[in-house]
This record gives sequence, C-alpha cells and structure tokens, in this order.
Amino acid sequence: MRGHELSAQNELSGTVHGAAVQAGAVYGGIHITAEPGAARRTPWQLPPSVHMVDRSGELAALERHRARAAREERPALTAVSGLGGVGKTALALRWLHTLRPHFPGGQLHADLGAQSPGGPALPEEVLGRFLRALGVPAQQVPTALAERTALYRSLTADLRLVVLLDDAATAAQVRPLLPGNGNVTAVTSRHRLPGLTVDGCFPVHLESLAPEAAVELLADTLADGRVAEQPDDARALVELCAGLPLAVRVAGARLAARPGRRITTMVSALTEEHDRLEALAIDGDHDVRAALDLSYRALSRPAGRLYRCLGLHPAAEFGSPVAEAVLADEWDAAELLETLHDASLLFDAGEGRHRFHDLVRLHATAKAREEETPQERARILRRIADHYLASATRAEEIIDPQHRTMARDYGPGPVVTADVGDGHAEAALDWLERELPSLMAVILRSRSAGFPTVGWQLADAMWPLFLRRKFYDDWQTAHEEGLAAAAELGDTEAECRMLTSGGIGQLGSGNHGRALEMFERAARLFLRRGDRLGQARTLNYRGLALQRLGRPAEAADLFRRAAAELPACGDRRAGALARLNLADVTLATGQPEAAVQHARAAHTALRDAGDPYNAARATTLLGRAHLRLDRLDQADEELTAALATLRGMAAHYEMARAVAGLAEVAERRGQTRAARNRYREALDLFSSVGRAQSEEAESAGRRLRRLAGGASET
Repeated sequence: MRGHELSAQNELSGTVHGAAVQAGAVYGGIHITAEPGAARRTPWQLPPSVHMVDRSGELAALERHRARAAREERPALTAVSGLGGVGKTALALRWLHTLRPHFPGGQLHADLGAQSPGGPALPEEVLGRFLRALGVPAQQVPTALAERTALYRSLTADLRLVVLLDDAATAAQVRPLLPGNGNVTAVTSRHRLPGLTVDGCFPVHLESLAPEAAVELLADTLADGRVAEQPDDARALVELCAGLPLAVRVAGARLAARPGRRITTMVSALTEEHDRLEALAIDGDHDVRAALDLSYRALSRPAGRLYRCLGLHPAAEFGSPVAEAVLADEWDAAELLETLHDASLLFDAGEGRHRFHDLVRLHATAKAREEETPQERARILRRIADHYLASATRAEEIIDPQHRTMARDYGPGPVVTADVGDGHAEAALDWLERELPSLMAVILRSRSAGFPTVGWQLADAMWPLFLRRKFYDDWQTAHEEGLAAAAELGDTEAECRMLTSGGIGQLGSGNHGRALEMFERAARLFLRRGDRLGQARTLNYRGLALQRLGRPAEAADLFRRAAAELPACGDRRAGALARLNLADVTLATGQPEAAVQHARAAHTALRDAGDPYNAARATTLLGRAHLRLDRLDQADEELTAALATLRGMAAHYEMARAVAGLAEVAERRGQTRAARNRYREALDLFSSVGRAQSEEAESAGRRLRRLAGGASET
C-alpha cells in the first residue's frame, strides 16, 4: 500500500477554494496555487422560484417586517411554518428573489433536513459550506461551532445578503446560522419555532389555500378551459386536496396529461383514494398521499419504476446520471425524468439536478418497498452506490492521479460514471463538494446495506476533497465508518489506509493525540502483515503527531528511523521528507549545525527524486539554519534560491517563510528599508493563506513594528 507522505509544518497541504496554502504535511508532492488576497465570491444559491397564487397578504407582511428591521438597523428574520405541501418554500423563494437587486451580497441556501432520512443537518456543517461559499479558503474555516459562527457573522455584517434555511427542525439548529446585521433570513419549518422569538423573528404561519385561490392554481396547472367549463367539479377537486398547493399541482398535472378527461372523473377517483388513506394520515398529509397515489398509478411502467428506484436514493437531491444508474440502460432516463417533472413528482434543483419534496420521497420509498423485492431493492441501492464510487474515483484520478493504489470493487453493473469535470481538477473538486451529502449518505448506508467494501473505498476516493477543502467533520466520519467496514471485512490493508488517511485528518483538525493512536495502530497492523514499507511510513506520521504534542525528542528519534528505513525499503523520496522533518525539529530545538546537515541531505535527495517543491522547502530551511548561525551571505543565497523556485509555484506559505528570512538578513545588515519591505511582503503572504496569527507571522510583525520605530533607512 502506498502511504501518505508527510513533512512537518503547521498545516496539511493541498488545493483549496480561495487563496492557496502551502503548509504542513505534503502528500505526493502536492502543492497548490492561487493569488493572494483573492476576491470574495458572491454566492447565488437560491433555487428557482415557482408560480404561486393567493399569498399577496403574506408577501406584504414579510416586506413590511423587512422594512421595519432596516429602519431599526437590525437583521430581518422570519419563520414560515405550516403543513407539508402548503407552499412554505415557494413563499420564501418568491419573497427572497424579489430582494436580489437590493441585496448584492448574494444568496445563501441550506436544506436543514428536518425530514431527511439521515436526520437534521448539523449547524457546523452548514456553516462550513456557507463560509466556503463566501470565499473563505477551506484551511481558514475554524473547526469549532462557536468560532465558525463568529467568523460567519463578522463576514456577513456588511454584505447585505439573503439566507434561506429550509426545513428547520429546531430554533437551536437555526440560531448559529443567522448572519450579521443588515441581512435577511427566512426559515421554513413544519413547526412554528417559538424559540426564535428572542432573536426578533417575525412568524408567518401558512394555512391551506382558500377555495378560490386553489381553483386558480388548478386552472394555472391545467392551462386549458376545463376549470372554467366545470367550476363545481374544480372546486370539489381542490377541496379534496385540502387546498394544499402540492396536492393541487399533483392532481392538476395528472389531469393535464389527459386533456380529454373531465374533472369529475378525478374527483371520483380522489374521493375513493382519500377514504382509503384516511387511517394512514399523518399531520394532514393524507390529502397529498391520495393525490400521489393517483398520479403514481397513472405513470407508465418505466416511469413508475424510475420513481420507485429514485425513492431509494439516500439523499434528497441527485443528478441525472443517478437515474441512468438505477435504470441500468433499460429505458431512456432523460425522457422518464421529464415525465416525473411533468407529473409534479420531481422538482428542478438547477444545473441538471432533481429533488423530491419530502412527502413525495416518502411516497416513492413506500412504493419501492411495496412493489420491489428485497433483492431488487438491494440491487438498485448497489447501483446507486457504484455510481458514486465510480464517479468519485474518476474525480480522484483527475485531481491526484498518484493517490489511488487500492482496489475498487463494483457490483454486477452496469456502472454509470458522472461527468466530474472533463479533466479539470477544480471542476472535479466542485463535483465532489456538490455531491458530498450523497457520498456521505452512501458511506453511512454501505455496511447495513450489505456492501461494506463501498464504505472504505468511497472514503478513500474522497481523499483529494478532504485534503484540499478541509471538510474535517466529514473526513473523520467517513474514515471512522470506512475503518469499521474494513475491520468487518477483515481487510487489514484497507484498515491501514483508513487509519493513516483518517489520522492525517485528525492531525489537521488538531486532534494530535487521536492521530497518534491511529498511526500507532496502523504500525501494529503493518507489522502483523509483514509490510516493512508501510510500517516505516508510519514512523513519519507518528513523528509529526509527537512534534505537535510538544515531544520533539521523541519525534526526532522517529524521523531518524524513518530517514534510514524508508530508503532501505525502496522509498527514497519518503526518506528524504523524513530527513526534512528531522531538520525542522533539530532547528526548532536549537541545533542549527545538525539542521544544516539534514536539510542539505534532504535537498539533494528530493531534487534527485524530481520533487522541486519539497527541495525548495529544504533550501528554505537550510537558509534559516545559516541565519541562526549568523552566516548572512549563505542564508541570503539559499533563501533567494528557494524563493525563486517557490514563486514559480505560487507556494505562498513557503514563500512567506523565505521572504521573512530574507527580511531578517536585511535587518541584520542594517538595510532597514529593504527589511521593512520584506516583512510587509511576508505578512501579506502569511495572511493570504490564513496564517496571519501563526508564530512566524507574529514574529515578522513584531520586527516590522520595531523597525518602524524611527531607525534610519538605508
């Protein structure tokens, strides 16, 4: 098994959204580029608005509340509550879309998943997505909920944006997601959420449509003359739908598909269906279920099968390739998706994506359980899982072709792979991030569904996303589940992969003790398997954990062992990285001569291995060691050479370290103006990668302030 090669810095390295980071543990020579001070992105995340009738009073009340909040210079918060299918989201979208010209800061949207099979979304996960959408580089997103909330409110204080928090479970789930002053937030929920009253929330409770408005919606859905010709039947139909817009639309779509059918026929059928489902009513949803059953029975056999199959999808939203996967080339998926949209059984989520209303998803799942055998349901779910595994693996190949060395096992097929970016790494990362809820849902279902291999293999395929965009919570969850799956299978090679990959995530999130435990467990498994190379690689990982735990002597011992054992096992480059780590720890513990020797040896080996980035890092460290020894000319030469290489890579963190070293050289030579310029440049670079509070950045800031105290400039 090919291990994750690391070198000691303050962060894990990798490509991120926003400013680049060049820091910390480096795997496979990964480094990333971006310009410092990248502009904040403006998100426009709201789903499309839909046609709506008879909500003018509610819209006017919402707008009055917003205007009053603006006059009082406070945020506008409203909670729209009501039964499932009553039009809560439609109302919120209609209102928020009208505000776009007045709120140029953007639109944020999150489904909080109160009705999700996987349970409500965690506020910290939603905040992480919001911060990244606002342009915060992934490595700058804090791990703690309180810190994420504080950063979010600081960023949004002057932005003027709108936020839609859909399907909230509780006020406690919502509260951390409220933006700063001057912004508008709409929350939808089946519950009234009185706990938000203390936050100045304006409640709007939606009732079913009045009969006249429901008839208007039916006429709009049919778009022919039947409602005008049959007004009494139309009124009877909407009353059977209890005035719920979703039920009216579903019944109308059913009639629209049969332009020659009289409305009275639908009234008779819906009356029978309503009576049958009365005992199954939950919270008034029987009215929708009756309409759904009628519409479902009207579907063609292929469309009905696709509907049932999609009900087994483990997340709320999905792309068109999922339909291809579940149908297994049996029918035209695109045409059948259109059929489901025409029947109001699916809703457009934008960019070729589809979404069930939560009541419709429950209905589709129930139909799958009724009409598909357990064996067939298992096959469908496996095809969905294989689709995500194959697509994530393709994204992994595009982003980090050196990473994949482990097997990918699929079911009998056929396996459908999504278009994940046409060979472009950034697009592939975007695909992984967009599908993250579905990917995580598949991982969490894999063991209970009977395909544990998918659990660890999908976690492994998501490594580039975790490394580069720092979804630490999902990183840990995925690898814990993957580790459990590997252990269940008795696959020690997979266990080792999950332990090392998961341990790196623990290091990145500051759980150094847990990381050390995982690396040590991997070392024992490698030893049991007789894998000397794998065991030697864990020496480097364990050394990093010990160094971050404040145990430099023990870390140095492990780095020495790794530097000797890895080349002997055939991995000279990993051995050179261990030697670089050793140079770093010896310099930090006051041994600059030893650091010079280790850094020089590491530079030579890394250059010979074709790794210019890490070779330049070794050169920077060599320059810093010479500086510690007061060898200014040698320090200048090494740091200048390192900076020239790193500039070509836009490696801003390592550039900052080299520039800070050159600033100190200039300061010691009495070149005050040059030193001040260098320190400013270093601080800008540190800031661009989220390291403005690091010890190195603070040291550069102190030196700059001292030089600004009146020293003559030369």
